[in-house]
Amino acid sequence: MRAPVSVVIPCYRCSDTIERAVASVIHQTRPPNEIILVEDCSNDGGMTLAALHRLEQSHRGHIYIRVIQLNENVGPGCARNEGWNLAQETYISFLDADDSWHERKLELQHQWMDAHPEVMMTGHKSLLLLPDAMLDEVSMQLKAQQVHGRAMLISNRFPTRTVMLRRKLPCRFDPKKRHAEDYLLWLQIVLGGWQAWFIDATLAYSYKEDFGKAGLSKHLWQMERGVQDTLHRIGSEKLISRAACLFAMLFSILKFIRRLVWVHAYYRWKK
Repeated sequence: MRAPVSVVIPCYRCSDTIERAVASVIHQTRPPNEIILVEDCSNDGGMTLAALHRLEQSHRGHIYIRVIQLNENVGPGCARNEGWNLAQETYISFLDADDSWHERKLELQHQWMDAHPEVMMTGHKSLLLLPDAMLDEVSMQLKAQQVHGRAMLISNRFPTRTVMLRRKLPCRFDPKKRHAEDYLLWLQIVLGGWQAWFIDATLAYSYKEDFGKAGLSKHLWQMERGVQDTLHRIGSEKLISRAACLFAMLFSILKFIRRLVWVHAYYRWKK
């Protein structure tokens, strides 16, 4: 039995990881009705596009995989919009090409959302899957709590690989943003009056640290600039008060400084 879900995966220079990501979708206890792979004009000599077409061909007749090839590199947010706009199912789930899912993710998350029609978006726990990582037991009796705007201003509760939302939501990722574009959309949803809930179960996995050693400080600052722009946008849209906006921006800068110090200390220790 399949889940009425469209899985959207933006793909950029991911020929070495996309098979693992797609395999985690195909081997769900309730696989989706469609997988949409959006090739974001990778500059890798066609390696990513070839990998996507191989997946499409090898699973033909078993599960519907659609490959969308973009003519220019537009970034993950815009690539997700392309897949979202073409999706046919009731629900959308996002997965990045270098991440994967627990085999019961779609079954449990869809089941929970189907039982709560007033909820427009859910997310859940995610685990960095290092060699010594301990996997949590997943219970059929899920615990969940609503995420309000104040909590979202403190931190982004929804890694994109964990999100399932209803296709009918009228908002989209900002196509011009390259950093924190997901955070902006989640804030617009929560502060715009739609219900978003967090499920207390680990149903997604990542395989690398959020910030790599190469270009560390620059990458951290780019991400922080994206967050600052997101918070400024939320304030400009009058979704929060000016005081709340200033507090959130200051708190984010303090988190950035702490993260920068911690990560540099961590990599010095690893040498």
